[in-house]
Amino acid sequence: MGIGFGKELYSVRESYRIYFKGLRTIKYMTRAKKRRDLSPEFIERIMMAVTEVNGCTICSYAHTKMALEIGMHNEEIQNILSGVMDDIPPDETAGVMFAQHYADNRGKPSKKAWEHVVGIYGLSKAKGILGAIRMIMIGNIYGIPWSSFFNRFRGKPDKRSNFLYEISMIITCIVFTPIVIIHALVSDLFQIPVISFEKE
Repeated sequence: MGIGFGKELYSVRESYRIYFKGLRTIKYMTRAKKRRDLSPEFIERIMMAVTEVNGCTICSYAHTKMALEIGMHNEEIQNILSGVMDDIPPDETAGVMFAQHYADNRGKPSKKAWEHVVGIYGLSKAKGILGAIRMIMIGNIYGIPWSSFFNRFRGKPDKRSNFLYEISMIITCIVFTPIVIIHALVSDLFQIPVISFEKE
């Protein structure tokens, strides 16, 4: 599939892997948020950084609204969504940069990058960051085909997409859901590591 703008879209096979990994780690983001290890602003910066890499219009719109509602400045929001990270607080830079790296590598980060994040934030907070990244990755992989499908009838589909891709992603999202839930529960039961790395 050719690239019209932004990043090449994820395959059905990749979407399953991302969905599965996301369900396993969203709980870490929720816990980190409750403990106030991750502020709402930090989470939004992570999610917008990932969305910028993946080029999901509907997620950009939704997270712009959320970021504005929690008091983030429009200039910072637009900068992040344009790939400019100048406004990010120094103590959040490593987490946001890891989020970009994670998305750039299609959910297969380097071990060194992960160890760097753990070294800065500690394992618990790093897992919270990972949970936020993976949550928005799920949003991106399914947000693009869903929005492109409906925008197709308005004459504004995603240039990277096509009708067959959109239908296949919508159907497999529905089919995958119960399978992914069971897969995630079994993986947790057997304590399978929540992160794997690109081959270096």
